[in-house]
Amino acid sequence: MKKIAVIMGSDSDLPVVGKAVETVRSFGVECEAHVYSAHRTPAEAKAFAESAREHGFGVIIAAAGMAAHLAGALAASTTLPVIGIPVKAAALDGLDALLATVQMPPGIPVATVGVDGAVNAALLALEILAVSEPELAEKLAAKRAADKAKVLEKDAALEAKLTAMRG
Repeated sequence: MKKIAVIMGSDSDLPVVGKAVETVRSFGVECEAHVYSAHRTPAEAKAFAESAREHGFGVIIAAAGMAAHLAGALAASTTLPVIGIPVKAAALDGLDALLATVQMPPGIPVATVGVDGAVNAALLALEILAVSEPELAEKLAAKRAADKAKVLEKDAALEAKLTAMRG
């Protein structure tokens, strides 16, 4: 099975990005995490993206805050799917990162999840791999069913509580 790469622009992004790594690994998929900056280590970021396919990766997740050019820089150097996670920074609450990640020029697509949306980035990456991995697709379907059951359980508990309040 293909691996998933999680690239962060700074190690300060780890509290957000760690959730993506944990989610990917919880499905039994190999995941590597690295720190590469679009601005401070552009050659290294480009080299990683250019060689990612030959190193067994199927999807790249890229997390960055502020100017958030990392996902686009990686996408420019590979035809693998790239998923951007805009990371919340103090100045503009992540809006700057969201806009920088989502506004890509034609020909260089980057899928973008919500600000600090590491779990959704991981699930999207897993869904991309699951297109050709039926066992992974089954695991994702089982997770959806479990999530549904939890919500329905909470709904039933709420209804019971409201019924008891009505007396």
